[in-house]
Amino acid sequence: MADVIRKVDYWYVTVPHKPGEGARLLETLHAEGVNLRALHVFPSGRRAQVDLVPEDGAKLKAAARKAGLDLSERKRAFLVEGEDRIGAAAGITRKLGTAGINIIALDAVAAGAGRYGALFWVSPDDYNQAAKVLGAV
Repeated sequence: MADVIRKVDYWYVTVPHKPGEGARLLETLHAEGVNLRALHVFPSGRRAQVDLVPEDGAKLKAAARKAGLDLSERKRAFLVEGEDRIGAAAGITRKLGTAGINIIALDAVAAGAGRYGALFWVSPDDYNQAAKVLGAV
């Protein structure tokens, strides 16, 4: 089975970089029924940036408004789902490199049951070309 590469929208929020803040954010989204397809968190100065890739962007935005969260503007990334194998991400990186498209960041993980997933970012100027090169849906 071939990898499925999806174009996804995401938004980010920043929270204090201290214990319990991530749990508070995720519990808030859970209480509002927001299903996340991916989550990426990293430190940003004294805060943490939390990238939220929701199944339903409108539901995330409504939950954020209700909770008083300051969401960023919509951003775009790619989400990959496929069968785990040696070098699973190599084909993606090769295709983009051959096309002259630089990957800004990439996270990949074995998901168990023979599956893997990845989330990656390219420059907004390269997004449409990357989607075409990869056959993203």
